[in-house]
Amino acid sequence: SSLANKLGVSAPDIIKKLISLGLMMNLNQVISFENAEIVVLDYGKTLKKSETRDISNFEEYEVIDDEADLVLRPPVITVMGHVDHGKTTLLDYIRKSHVAAGEAGGITQAIGAYQIDYNGSKITFIDTPGHAAFTAMRARGASVTDIVIIVVAADDGVMPQTKEAVEHAISAGVPIVVAVNKMDKPSANPDKIMQEMAELNLTPEAWGGNIPFVNISAVTGFGIDSLLDTVLAIAEVSELKANPNRYAIGTVIETRADKALGSVASILIQNGTLRLGDPIVAGTVYGRIRTLKNDQGVNIISAGPSTPVEITGLNGSPAAGDKFMAFESEKEAKEIAEKREIEAKSQKQKKEVVSFDDLFNKIKGGAKEIKVVLKCDVRGSEEAVKNALEKLSTDEVKIKVIRSGIGGITESDVILANASDAVVIGFNVVPSNITKDVAKEYGVEIRLYQIIYKLVEEMELAMKGMLDPVFEEKVIGHAEIRQIFKASGVGNIAGSYVLDGVMERGCKVRISREGEQIFEGDLASLKRFKDDVKEVKAGFGCGLVFEGFGDFQELDIVEAYTMVEVPR
Repeated sequence: SSLANKLGVSAPDIIKKLISLGLMMNLNQVISFENAEIVVLDYGKTLKKSETRDISNFEEYEVIDDEADLVLRPPVITVMGHVDHGKTTLLDYIRKSHVAAGEAGGITQAIGAYQIDYNGSKITFIDTPGHAAFTAMRARGASVTDIVIIVVAADDGVMPQTKEAVEHAISAGVPIVVAVNKMDKPSANPDKIMQEMAELNLTPEAWGGNIPFVNISAVTGFGIDSLLDTVLAIAEVSELKANPNRYAIGTVIETRADKALGSVASILIQNGTLRLGDPIVAGTVYGRIRTLKNDQGVNIISAGPSTPVEITGLNGSPAAGDKFMAFESEKEAKEIAEKREIEAKSQKQKKEVVSFDDLFNKIKGGAKEIKVVLKCDVRGSEEAVKNALEKLSTDEVKIKVIRSGIGGITESDVILANASDAVVIGFNVVPSNITKDVAKEYGVEIRLYQIIYKLVEEMELAMKGMLDPVFEEKVIGHAEIRQIFKASGVGNIAGSYVLDGVMERGCKVRISREGEQIFEGDLASLKRFKDDVKEVKAGFGCGLVFEGFGDFQELDIVEAYTMVEVPR
């Protein structure tokens, strides 16, 4: 009866249609989508399935914000680099010299992130322990960073962790600024840093590249303002925007347990506004915001996009990198958290290592690319294998080695591979048992080889699996239009006689008149008398309706064809 109401016809008419299709149904029975689709065709309508979105999976849930609601938000910055190159000193200097007026010296706690005021603009810094935490957060699907600052000591140069930081930042696809630190040292050599970074594909702007290099001293403060100006300039070009007029969504930075307060979580709001008392879900835990503090430890009642805050009120501790979202009611939050917990347990039970072919079939942005993390036994092997892999690249499929090095396969390699949809390849090296466990947890497959031609051979096979299939036409039949019928809501129907082969539902057609093609497109409908049918063979009559075309005449010839996949 609801279908009859939607179509604007009487319910008995629908019953008659169903009986003619051989379906004995009454008014209150549920009709299948396929049968309803056939019924509505007779009334010149098409049936569409309504899209439902599961908000419990809010990592994938994307609200399209109204352009009028969007406002500029502060950029979120992560500082990375080698140990002892001055990351912490730089962050401390920025924090102490650029906290909001009246709050200097009032920093009471570290919440893993903080926000500064600089020349009337706000900038948020994520104070992570280093690139490992940055990559782990990306591996969990949390894209928190807008710009990465890579700190390199001018008196030391590019070190192993510098190289890793560069690999992580490039793989994340975020803008990069290089801060050449310790310029107050007599042995500082910024030109050497520019040369070494250029070798890592970070070409300085001064050399015609697109990477800003800023000389600084985190001890004296030299160049810090220039660094912050550069960050704000990049943010301005990026036009970072968010909608404060919606429920907050963001990422957990870190959590701790407090004897008096329970679970305390540091979170970064990425979109929307979080208010005191809001019910939220973070990972698989939930609660109502009981206390809301900014990075100065001051109680606040609300916080907008790109703001780091510390909250209490959750019924458990989420993990760093977990997404959070605020909801309308605590009941809804509880239901969603419980559903997410069941799903998380289910996923953990059935999680398997992603196959080699599955990884290779992942497509990023339309261009097909195989990303590789490569570890070899000696430097000579590394260069030989890397060159052999990159030479396999074609116009259709690219191979990109996002990290290469010598030594065993580490946990860091696995985490980077997971975050970047890469495959780990080891040449004459083996992973430790701990690394194997991490790979299993993240679902990353590690491929080990001792012979270079075997590696190249398997890679070529994987590439072939990534190539788009080749299709060619297969003509399946011809029909002649012999009579034209008009139907309300459908248009012209071509009463046709199948000359040879077969007419199939859903095939493509070409219509020609006296040898000249007048239409090419899709067959919208195929009928035998009044019934929709799958096919009509040679020697029988049929009714044809063409997608978007009704200007045919008697004696026009219809050629039907399908697209068939053929081997390359």
